[in-house]
Amino acid sequence: MGFGSREMACALVALVLGLCCVGGARATGRIDEGLEVMWGDGRGSVSPDGQVMALSLDHTSGSGWRSKNTYLFARVDLQIKLVANNSAGTVTTCYFMSEGEWDIHDEVDLEFLGNVTGQPYTLHTNVFANGTGGKEQQFHLWFDPTTDFHTYSIVWTSQHILVLVDGTPIREMKNHADKGIAYPSSQRMRLYGSLWNADDWATQGGRVKTDWSQAPFVARYRNFTATEAASSPAGYDQQMDATAQQAMKWARDNYMVYDYCADSKRFPQGFPPECSMP
Repeated sequence: MGFGSREMACALVALVLGLCCVGGARATGRIDEGLEVMWGDGRGSVSPDGQVMALSLDHTSGSGWRSKNTYLFARVDLQIKLVANNSAGTVTTCYFMSEGEWDIHDEVDLEFLGNVTGQPYTLHTNVFANGTGGKEQQFHLWFDPTTDFHTYSIVWTSQHILVLVDGTPIREMKNHADKGIAYPSSQRMRLYGSLWNADDWATQGGRVKTDWSQAPFVARYRNFTATEAASSPAGYDQQMDATAQQAMKWARDNYMVYDYCADSKRFPQGFPPECSMP
């Protein structure tokens, strides 16, 4: 199916899942009512009107924030404007992570890998359950994520984990715990965000290093909302129907650039079992 635009794809998915696209429902109040700067020695800040949280990175340090609340099954939406121009070596993040023992931690990652001017960002996604990850999928975006804010969403329910970009689903991980595949379901998680230097691996496998003459690098966040399952509207925990599946197929067919379930060099003895499950 070939959608004519991301807005059409977003509208179709919104009808199915009750999900808000850009221009729909917006967060109210100050962003620091829900998020707090956690580290960075002054490199994280909130705008005077309370609407935007900015993280900066220089040669000395990056910066980061966390949500004030923890969640067990939730939907979060957050608008991000990524580092502009030459962002090679930088990583901007938004991710769920549990706070218990590291060896059994759960995590849902969105990491935006910077690039040289004119080359696309890579959205790197991964899921950890009981301390085990290795479920990487990567995407390019169908817009320039540095010129305006765009909405990135994680829907985490007892049935699946869904990642959306401007309301369009790009990744779904279903709960197959009944088949022996670990799934995040028992540990509360907090939302985190950060901007940091990872030029040993982030851009073209580490071949392109951070150009510190461009520092400070700045990423901005706004319109944070979080809805736990207990207070969610009808449709929050629904599985995607055929229309939403078509929207996700469009995104994956056109913009997915890496899938661990298709990496035969990495798994010469056969793919992980969830790769063959519907």
